[in-house]
Amino acid sequence: MSRQRKVALVGNPNAGKSALFNALTGARQKIANYPGVTVERKSGRFVLPTGEPVEMTDLPGAYSLDATSPDEEVTSKVVRGHFPGEAVPDVLVIVLDASNLEQHLVFAQEILALGKPTVIALNMVDLAERDGLVLDATLLEQELGVRVVPTVAVRRRGLSDLAEAIASAEMGHPGPGITDLSLTERRVAAHAMAEGAILSETRRHRMHARLDRLLLNPWIGPFVLCALLFVVFQAVFAWATPFADGLEAGVGWLTDLTIKFMPAGLVRDLVTDGILAGVGSVVVFLPQIVILFAFILAMEASGYMARAAFLMDRLMSSVGLSGRSFIPLLSSFACAIPGIMATRSISDPKDRLTTILIAPLMTCSARLPVYAVIIAAFIPNRSVGWGVGLQGLVLFALYVAGVIGAMVVALVLRRSVTKGEASGFIMELPKYQLPRLKDMAIGLWQRAWIFLRRAGTIIFTVTVVLWLMLNFPQARPGESQVDASVAGKVANGLAFVVEPIGFNRDMALALIPAMAAREVAVSSLATTYAVDATDEDQQAMELGDQLKSRWTLPMALAFLAWFVFAPQCMSTIAVTRRETNGWKWPVFMLAYLFGLAYIAAGLTFWVASAIGL
Repeated sequence: MSRQRKVALVGNPNAGKSALFNALTGARQKIANYPGVTVERKSGRFVLPTGEPVEMTDLPGAYSLDATSPDEEVTSKVVRGHFPGEAVPDVLVIVLDASNLEQHLVFAQEILALGKPTVIALNMVDLAERDGLVLDATLLEQELGVRVVPTVAVRRRGLSDLAEAIASAEMGHPGPGITDLSLTERRVAAHAMAEGAILSETRRHRMHARLDRLLLNPWIGPFVLCALLFVVFQAVFAWATPFADGLEAGVGWLTDLTIKFMPAGLVRDLVTDGILAGVGSVVVFLPQIVILFAFILAMEASGYMARAAFLMDRLMSSVGLSGRSFIPLLSSFACAIPGIMATRSISDPKDRLTTILIAPLMTCSARLPVYAVIIAAFIPNRSVGWGVGLQGLVLFALYVAGVIGAMVVALVLRRSVTKGEASGFIMELPKYQLPRLKDMAIGLWQRAWIFLRRAGTIIFTVTVVLWLMLNFPQARPGESQVDASVAGKVANGLAFVVEPIGFNRDMALALIPAMAAREVAVSSLATTYAVDATDEDQQAMELGDQLKSRWTLPMALAFLAWFVFAPQCMSTIAVTRRETNGWKWPVFMLAYLFGLAYIAAGLTFWVASAIGL
């Protein structure tokens, strides 16, 4: 009895392989893992028009036969006949996404160059037509040298023609240009074939192609990305100011109301100097948070963020990482915790570890209140060019400093403790589309709620504890309350360590609760100065005015430099311990980040003082 023939579906991720596999095999499927690896193996029984039963396997999605992940390694070994215990496929069915033909043809050429019996399923032609793209399957057949069958798997269109093509597939004779080409040559050929196969396209489709040529250009693209980010940080200050002023006025009104209706005493002081001064000083930065995330959500929803990942791949590879690290690092701009968890998608263990270790250097949203209050207090609100504000320029520079610091650290790590080469990176580009206002509103509400919940829980708790530590024991007549308090004594001890880099006692005190949440540094300063106020005029002073009266510009710049590099909250350390299965790397992370923060703050203070700022 002859062996049952085997058919394998192969193609890029998101080509519709699984939908085609389900449509052809129906309920006659079984799922297991390939022996020795945790990669899913889906196989099923399929009957050809001749009545011959065949075994069909849905191979994992891949972008290249030069494997960079376990999934790609399985696919590469199976189609080449190198996987132990796995029969060599008799027929390969390459599944292409008709709406993203050029990208999918790159891998298709690599498969065709093997010379095996092959059929191509030009899948999702309905979505391509919906997007204004009509393709000529016959011309593709001539170029590729194998049968090309248009299909719509989810609607079972073209399945009978595909089954007939599989039954009659013979040893492949690919087109004259399909040989063992380099990746660059395959990309050039794929572009030419995709362009030649287009029968018609709408203006919208042509516009999207032109946008990609502009935004993905290796020279123009990075300039556009930097310009866009620059606009974002300008808007964080320019657009948020009226709303922040309104919230600040609201906090002041509540403070006055409390003083008016509550009797003098420790309870009133707790409400005014602790809760309202501390928590209120953080809440006023909600508009900046909302504006920042509005831009981030818009870039994600429009499809631009994935293109930014491609632009960053060249930079990432120069420091030993790949574009796969970009998405976790990008997530870390919101919060390092989901960013570190997102590194699970990185297959190379040393690449993943490096990404985890540098994720805290991405400027998370919790740092924004710290940056905003210092910049607003010490950097003049003036224009340095048409539409360019000095405050927004400084904020942009702080974010850039974090990114540059992360890249330098990654380069050092990849040459030492996490030594290794950068892995390849290919990612599907989503279609351009206008962001939906409803989705944007939901996303902004979620971000705002997370921020307010932190203000009402972590920041509230830490602020109350700090207020208690600042108020007990009570000072003797003529003695500063902060100097007499438990918190003051702790801060005086730490101040001895940070004094060489320009930090005073109040700055040292702010660093301790900031390990619970970065924003607490702001509430800590506000609470400290509220407790330390000796008269009503000082109590009425806003935090920015308090800082200007107590700090010098070099001190303020050193404080900003510290927060560019200092470790993030303890929750980040806990997640790092969980993701690395031990305390070795979290301790290493804390040590190098504190070291960088100390050096950066010191250099900033010494240089700024030397040049007379």
